[in-house]
Amino acid sequence: MGFASLWAGDRLLTPLRPKDRYPGGDGSVPEAHRVFLDPFAVLAVAASATSVVRLGTSAINACWYPPPVLARSLTTIDHLSGGRLDAGLGLGWSSDEYAAVGVPWKGRAERYEATLDALEAIWGEDPVTFEHELWTIAPSHIDPKPARRPPLLLAGFAPEALRRIGRRGDGWLTAALPIPALLSMWRTIRESAEQAGRDPGALRVVLRSNPVVTEDGTPPRSGTVAEIAGYLARAAEAGVHEVILDLQHTATGDGHLLELAAEFRERLDAPGYLSAESAPS
Repeated sequence: MGFASLWAGDRLLTPLRPKDRYPGGDGSVPEAHRVFLDPFAVLAVAASATSVVRLGTSAINACWYPPPVLARSLTTIDHLSGGRLDAGLGLGWSSDEYAAVGVPWKGRAERYEATLDALEAIWGEDPVTFEHELWTIAPSHIDPKPARRPPLLLAGFAPEALRRIGRRGDGWLTAALPIPALLSMWRTIRESAEQAGRDPGALRVVLRSNPVVTEDGTPPRSGTVAEIAGYLARAAEAGVHEVILDLQHTATGDGHLLELAAEFRERLDAPGYLSAESAPS
């Protein structure tokens, strides 16, 4: 099939009466997002079963985990895979899930920033020391370090989230948004990177597409294979480097999923669609 990477998401539950709308479609949680295995365990198995494809999280809800535990899980996968991990991190969208793990919904952005600070400290030189009102790491050896420090692909769409990506992310993990919105948000990220003295050209853009294949849809969320592929081609022209094509929202089974994947692969491999750097995962 030619997959370039394999990705796992991070969900805990689907509330019957959610406090927050799902960010997409009609606000209800898609059926495909109601069953999730542990992403760290899934990627550990994938690491042992593969040797070339990259492995990624799309996305880990970073605030749910104490930083040393999160760092250990990511480092373990990175070692098992020989340095093939891309660490996609986000804030999540469900206050119900935050309540279930005992983490305050209020102040999550500050907790997220502190988590990123702690990861950098833990993956730095020993002895590791970290002081914050949320966590304290006394001078310690925390080993092993990653085989290759995992690139941090940060998710987000709000202005402050986009500026954070520019300041400190290795890339942007985005959804299939209308092209004008993609361009505007990418511009904000690049400007933030430049203001922080960073090279915006070094940042990656990874787009996750969860299309529903139908004859009467509206891209980018739904449409025919040709229409969705056309959107992905325009996204590549807008600066997207890699596409995560998640077909579980539309496939009726494993066989159907592979058939759809083959159709997309044939369409996207055709001249004039995607460059080699924008291969679907």
